[in-house]
Amino acid sequence: MNLFQAWLVHLYTAAGAVAAFFGAVAVFEDRYKDAFLWMIAATFIDATDGVLARRAQVAARLPHIDGARLDDIVDYLTFVFLPALLVYRAGLAPPTIDELVVAAMLLSSAYGFTAADAKTDDYFFTGFPSYWNIVALYLYVGVQRGVLTPPITAVVLLALSAMVFWRVGYVYPSRTPVWRTATIALGGLWALSILAIVLMLPRVSFVLVAVSLTYPVYYLALSAMLHARRRKVMAVPL
Repeated sequence: MNLFQAWLVHLYTAAGAVAAFFGAVAVFEDRYKDAFLWMIAATFIDATDGVLARRAQVAARLPHIDGARLDDIVDYLTFVFLPALLVYRAGLAPPTIDELVVAAMLLSSAYGFTAADAKTDDYFFTGFPSYWNIVALYLYVGVQRGVLTPPITAVVLLALSAMVFWRVGYVYPSRTPVWRTATIALGGLWALSILAIVLMLPRVSFVLVAVSLTYPVYYLALSAMLHARRRKVMAVPL
């Protein structure tokens, strides 16, 4: 039974690829709300499969299956490829440079996922951690409401692509020990606000969007503070 549970966890992780497929179908059919819902489903899987894997002792029971590699493959599809496809199809970047913008997203994140220091031993992501699904949602809402224009979104996307190579540490929400309880609790509330935003598409409350942005601000501020602290510790001579 324990072996069966371990296989179920791997199947659960792999289900994210199925979510990516149906999300892509929704994008091609211009059903962007559905595409974002598939991204949310994939993100929920990614946020919970690690806990299930540790409880089922998957690494010990199925040592010939690399769960981390499976997770990275699925994450690239759901966090990078699907949002990039939506950016291209929904016209979030100017048509003159949309292919360049999408290529920058795909290639930078390919490096980010395969870099040896992508995840540190003290549980940080290194470089912008390819949260393209979140970025795509906020940019899509901004364009829909007329607050943003495709040239502005292109600048944002290219800047974030460049930030993948800037080896700054970002909080790993479920594993970075500093303020982990607060980060997870606030992240749960934020996730509910994101779900509400998607369900309200295309008529989204500006107030809800503004309130939801407080968590990304918190996340970036915490990441910057901890990165500065880590640099000071590493700079201390032994």
